[in-house]
Amino acid sequence: MLTERQEMVLKLIIEEYIKTAEPIGSRTLSKILDFSPATIRNEMADLEDLGYIEKTHTSSGRVPSDMGYHYYIETILKDDAGYDKSFNVIDELFSNTEMKRDEAIKQAMNLLSQLTNYTTIALGPNAYGSKVKKIELIPLFESTCVLLVVTNHGHVESKQITIPEHTSLDDMKRVIEIFNDILYDCPIGQVSEKLHYEINTERIKDILIYNQTIIDTFLEAFTKFTQSKYYLSGRNKMLYQPEFSDVDRVRELMSFFEQNDIFRLVENTQEQGMSVRIGKENQVSAMRDCTVITVPYQLSDKDSGTIAIVGPTRMEYQKVIPLVKYLASHMSKLYKE
Repeated sequence: MLTERQEMVLKLIIEEYIKTAEPIGSRTLSKILDFSPATIRNEMADLEDLGYIEKTHTSSGRVPSDMGYHYYIETILKDDAGYDKSFNVIDELFSNTEMKRDEAIKQAMNLLSQLTNYTTIALGPNAYGSKVKKIELIPLFESTCVLLVVTNHGHVESKQITIPEHTSLDDMKRVIEIFNDILYDCPIGQVSEKLHYEINTERIKDILIYNQTIIDTFLEAFTKFTQSKYYLSGRNKMLYQPEFSDVDRVRELMSFFEQNDIFRLVENTQEQGMSVRIGKENQVSAMRDCTVITVPYQLSDKDSGTIAIVGPTRMEYQKVIPLVKYLASHMSKLYKE
């Protein structure tokens, strides 16, 4: 633990750096703190020795280290933020009872990105453990139809598929009848395994008579169902941060975003509670100057999703963390309604 004076100095360095993106020197601090310049320099030297702040190569000022940010978040910031006026905007969004759930999530991510000027992500429910209750096929055009899968959670997953060549719609419907029989109550994530297990039974042989491509088409569709739904907003917000004025760094970051690799940062985080990964903790070179904050939201007694916000390590933590937590609480309510 740091002394009270060291915490004051660290807090001020971090909050001034968040505002200015410029290294903070003792002269800046001496104008605000009621300590002598020599005392401030000594405290800064101690904080640097302890690893909470770092000296830059380009000036005599100091910037927070990843460790310093963590101490600020976990020890200095109080988890009793008042009712911010931004909360009213979130309340207003979720007060629209006519809005569909998916649209509410999408708009919530856009709103969070606007309020913070950072990139936001919502990771929706994963259908992997859901069980198949009913499969339907709805014709759209001559060679296109929509596959609907109703799960035990009441979710309806849909995917547009193309009817394979030399295959009639009647053939496809016959396959649906057999699939409804075979796959009833089967976890979606085990559909492929179940079908391969049944491959030598008479029912699957009936399908093979029609066309092996039919099975491949349905397996591809079910694979899509097991993947989570993602909502991404404000991917270009990072371009306006001073840290990313270097063209090569921007190119690397945008490539990371465009490939949707960013979703790897938030997968498998639902069981951890709020998580703050700063700088090198993200283990991805494109994110070495970024912070990723994830907060889970509850979908049901068993399932959860995740909200994430991505910004520079020089993030407005005091503002962002309460906002993300508040939004997550609304998302949980949304799924319970």
